[in-house]
Amino acid sequence: MAAPETTGVFATEGEAPLASTGQYAARAEAAVKVYGSGDTAVHALRGVDVGFERGKFTAIMGPSGSGKSTLMHCMAGLDRLTGGETYIGDTAVSTLNDKQLTILRRERVGFIFQAYNLIPTLNVRENVTLPMDLGGGNVDNDWVDEVISTVGLADRVTHRPNELSGGQQQRVAVARALASRPEIVFGDEPTGNLDSVTSAEILDFMSSAVRELEQSIVMVTHDPRSASYADRVLFLADGKIEHELTDPTPDLVYDTIRSLGAS
Repeated sequence: MAAPETTGVFATEGEAPLASTGQYAARAEAAVKVYGSGDTAVHALRGVDVGFERGKFTAIMGPSGSGKSTLMHCMAGLDRLTGGETYIGDTAVSTLNDKQLTILRRERVGFIFQAYNLIPTLNVRENVTLPMDLGGGNVDNDWVDEVISTVGLADRVTHRPNELSGGQQQRVAVARALASRPEIVFGDEPTGNLDSVTSAEILDFMSSAVRELEQSIVMVTHDPRSASYADRVLFLADGKIEHELTDPTPDLVYDTIRSLGAS
């Protein structure tokens, strides 16, 4: 893909990079990630080029070791590439120092972990607003209330994680990722620990966030039914994108997985 202009503009040293108004909420160019060296080197990503459009829901699939989680972690600034570049908006992630990278992840990127990563001593509302509280920014209380209500936790705002079911804890994690209105949200198997009914409810909410709130979401999943909620599905194998499917259905995802496995 043609490379848009790259900006790394900061008002003062350490402040967050300016948001982009371009087509992509995030993208990678010639992304390479190698773990180890010599004969034991593992090539997790092999020159991946991909863009994630604003206001779209993308699922990433692939067998274990295909590079799907590595790609997402590098896109989100949780890991560094060996070569190539990743961008949030027009901001080149590799150009950021540690402080700038922390601010970018806090203010422009949302992340939904499979293990929830909630603070046990904080209640629902405090967990949702934690990234904004740490950044010292203003909290839009009306918006936070709307997000918490939308994920079905309006009657649980004073509860702590140990007082919630697994599904409710994941709802808190989703609400936290969306509450700061980030440019893009990444989900690492966000419904992997949930039953089918709760999983469907979480995915419905994520889909509605894309459609109604113009949120951009990228989700790693192994489940064809979960992937079918997305606008498109990327299939990785051996560190490369092997196929792309738009307007997926569970059957189409199953068929694609079978065809790629046979090729």
